[in-house]
Amino acid sequence: MSTVQKGFTLIELMIVVAIIGILAAIAMPAYQDYTVRSKVTEGLNLAAASKLAVTETWAANGKFPTSNQEAGLPDADTIKGKYVQSVTVSNPGIITIIYGTTTGKMGGKPPMDGAKVTLTPSDVNAGSLTWKCAIDSADKNKYVPAECRL
Repeated sequence: MSTVQKGFTLIELMIVVAIIGILAAIAMPAYQDYTVRSKVTEGLNLAAASKLAVTETWAANGKFPTSNQEAGLPDADTIKGKYVQSVTVSNPGIITIIYGTTTGKMGGKPPMDGAKVTLTPSDVNAGSLTWKCAIDSADKNKYVPAECRL
């Protein structure tokens, strides 16, 4: 009479644990970058109202506003969110988003600490505004949308 052994050997279980560990080591940095990118989106969403105000001011007056007040917006430091310190309109209609210090990864300096994203309007196609997005530092490129990268 023979008995058939069922189940996994210790080495098979150790291989599975090692594979899971490798996959986790690869996934964690990618997930952390993803969470920073989602926090950067907050600033672009807050700036959407400013873009509309700049566009309306330009359409009504034929010139870009030089301040939040001229665009009909509240003070820059009141347009903020959990990860954004302020959204400012300056001459000629340039919108600057300044990020706070809470957009970081676990440990180390937060990657978007004090970063500035600017949205610059331009009159193209006779009456239609287009926006150019830029970040103040190339080392933060991977956290902003493709059209904002240096």
